[in-house]
Amino acid sequence: MSDFDPGKLLGGMGMSGLFEHARELQEKLARLQEDLRHRTVDATVGGGMVEVTVNGRGDLVSVRIDPQAVDPRDVEMLQDLIVAAVNQGTQRARELAEEETRRVTGLPLDQLQGLLGGSGS
Repeated sequence: MSDFDPGKLLGGMGMSGLFEHARELQEKLARLQEDLRHRTVDATVGGGMVEVTVNGRGDLVSVRIDPQAVDPRDVEMLQDLIVAAVNQGTQRARELAEEETRRVTGLPLDQLQGLLGGSGS
């Protein structure tokens, strides 16, 4: 005879409790995704020459370029500034999503994605 007890494996909540907990977690995550769509972070580079806004889902929302940054003889510098600003903005958006996911679920985003078997996108 085996000493296997499924109730212990599920923390004593049973299968119906596990499914209810999973459903509640999915609802919280859906609300979080909607909230993150409306929250934004900004990133500014080049002493204010380029500023981007990215929402909490990582979507680029806006780009502002100071007219002084537009030099037809040095387009490469402007391109580099834009790339740097977008990278900084998306990193801040990832950090925002991580903080909010941890606040809502108690789990870090990468661990939660692993549990759900997805990329979170």
